[in-house]
Amino acid sequence: MEPPSLDEYTDISYVPSEPPNNFQSFDIYIPIPRVTSDEQPHGPPPLICFIHGGAWRKEDKLDHTGLARRLASFTGYVVAVPNYRLSTMEDNAIRHPDHAKDILRFLEFVITWGGPHGTTVYNSNRLCLMGHSCGAHMLSSIFLEVAQGENPLRPSAELLKSTNAIIMSEGIYDIDLLLSSFPTYRTWFIEAAFGQRSTYGEASVTKMNPRVEYDHLQWLIVHSKGDTLVDEAQSEAMYQHLLRHVPHVTRNFGELVEEHNDILKGVEFVKLVGQYIIDHVSPCT
Repeated sequence: MEPPSLDEYTDISYVPSEPPNNFQSFDIYIPIPRVTSDEQPHGPPPLICFIHGGAWRKEDKLDHTGLARRLASFTGYVVAVPNYRLSTMEDNAIRHPDHAKDILRFLEFVITWGGPHGTTVYNSNRLCLMGHSCGAHMLSSIFLEVAQGENPLRPSAELLKSTNAIIMSEGIYDIDLLLSSFPTYRTWFIEAAFGQRSTYGEASVTKMNPRVEYDHLQWLIVHSKGDTLVDEAQSEAMYQHLLRHVPHVTRNFGELVEEHNDILKGVEFVKLVGQYIIDHVSPCT
């Protein structure tokens, strides 16, 4: 797949700060040539937002420039990739849900921003959100709600209405189940992101409820047969949870064969999710 011709804008702050904080900024990829909104039969294209993984402790938006370019080329849609603050083993490091709070700030920002230089380059009412690995957990934490107690992540009604589809790949959903398969993950990254707990049930999104008043959402869960870092039990648990509660959920567990992050480097993943996006997130309002 040839790289597309793009307008690319980097390090756009979604949380005002001086000096700007790279961890609270995003890059955006806009396919060109682009006609004006008046010349487009359906207006500007939808916006795809990709939330990267990295176990809440590493990776950067620049690691996914190639993926963003391929997605923009395949779909013809605008693609944005944000950073968010990361966890370390330091005592003052951020913990869940602060990573997801950053992503929520980013999403609330892009539905009102529209584009660089005051131009409208995407349809803010047509969002497709993608989360990989821990990025899938963050999106789920925002768009599902805790069964009891105060919800620390509360998206606006505008964001909920504007989001058409959520795609989650190689996701972490049930943390206790993950630790039963990979006990070393506790000290590797779970305690850094969530603190030391005997159980992580409260942070597991398979225990959270969909917002039934927004049942238009289309969900796709993707898992590669070649993933050795996160097992298919995670995606199966999330699929079964959503299947019981939402009207529109699809899974694809057999088409990809690459390793956990390697799926993001090739063409097959882009074809799979790109066609789903075109089919389910049209430019029409």
